[in-house]
Amino acid sequence: MKTIDELIQGGVEGKRIFVRADLNVPLDGTAITDDGRIRAVVPTVSALAEAGAKVIVASHLGRPKGAPDPRFSLAPAAARLGELLGKNVSFATDTVGDSAKATVAALANGEVTLLENLRFNAGETSKDDAERGAFADRLAELADLYVGDGFGAVHRKHASVFDLPARLPHAAGYLIATEVGVLKKLTAEAKRPYAVVLGGAKVSDKLGVIDHLLEKADRILIGGGMAYTFLKAQGYEVGISLLQEDQIPTVQGYLRRAEERGVEFVLPTDVLVAGEFPDLKTKAPAHPTTVAADAIPADQEGLDIGPETRKLYASKLADAATVFWNGPMGVFEHPDYAEGTKAVAQALLDSPAFTVIGGGDSAAAVRLLGFDENAFGHISTGGGASLEYLEGKTLPGLAALED
Repeated sequence: MKTIDELIQGGVEGKRIFVRADLNVPLDGTAITDDGRIRAVVPTVSALAEAGAKVIVASHLGRPKGAPDPRFSLAPAAARLGELLGKNVSFATDTVGDSAKATVAALANGEVTLLENLRFNAGETSKDDAERGAFADRLAELADLYVGDGFGAVHRKHASVFDLPARLPHAAGYLIATEVGVLKKLTAEAKRPYAVVLGGAKVSDKLGVIDHLLEKADRILIGGGMAYTFLKAQGYEVGISLLQEDQIPTVQGYLRRAEERGVEFVLPTDVLVAGEFPDLKTKAPAHPTTVAADAIPADQEGLDIGPETRKLYASKLADAATVFWNGPMGVFEHPDYAEGTKAVAQALLDSPAFTVIGGGDSAAAVRLLGFDENAFGHISTGGGASLEYLEGKTLPGLAALED
């Protein structure tokens, strides 16, 4: 795929360049609680603006149902992007309407604007090719060139991700180039031992990646809510812990395959349990109890890996040459259940391995728990996109950038 550097070398002064970013940041009202995805697109936007382009940034935020919804406005992202760039970022209050047209027309060379949430138009996410294409046609009227830099959305066959690049000369931004390079190091170029840490709520979210990594990884460590389906598959009582009963046969099949292939599956040996889910707003003390993983009381819920498991997981990561981590080990948003996730993050820092944090909640956890992001090999901006790439799937947004 063509790079942004090639685009700039060809001359972009005065050109209107549509940059598809991923500014899908968490909001508390209008306050951005994690600006990592905005910071990730700054190098691309800055380089284009400095080269004299008229930069049109566009993104989605949340899941509005194809119509304007003030809860999902990108106005806070425009303000924050402007702060990070050190220049004013104008804001269009629609996507392809009068405001977008007027705002783009007013751009001088080197200036930047942000369009309102693309998902306020039903054509962005439509499964109907014609409807999606019609929206892409209207977006294309705003620009001369296209730069794809929203890695967190490249697994979606959406108008601004898949259809629009077909209508304009296109290139990959710095973020996408970096993400793809890193993911190649986890697939075709992984150094061994290769350890994978998977957490999060549901086994079903990780089925494809587990299936694929069974052919590539040396050891797979399991935590988070998905661990209880694995423990149940081994015949253990898991109380009222998160459980996907329908996935137990699949999980048992994975455990058998891992044994046959010599892949080490590492499951919790102890867990923190409580009788109810913690209050994440007040952060009131939860008073959990530590129990063996095979002795969870019937009226208790597992909410984090225990101290012995933390030590075990750290030891399994200590000699790794490559580590991929996706998904927290527990309810990290509450201090009483953050130690498991914190221990994995620290183990990655202590390891000499090339470490990749696969976006989503694990990336948010690293920031929330106060770790230095730059100390890790790479923190991905796209949890779902990273997982689908590791599953070996073709990602529509990447395919669209190929020449």
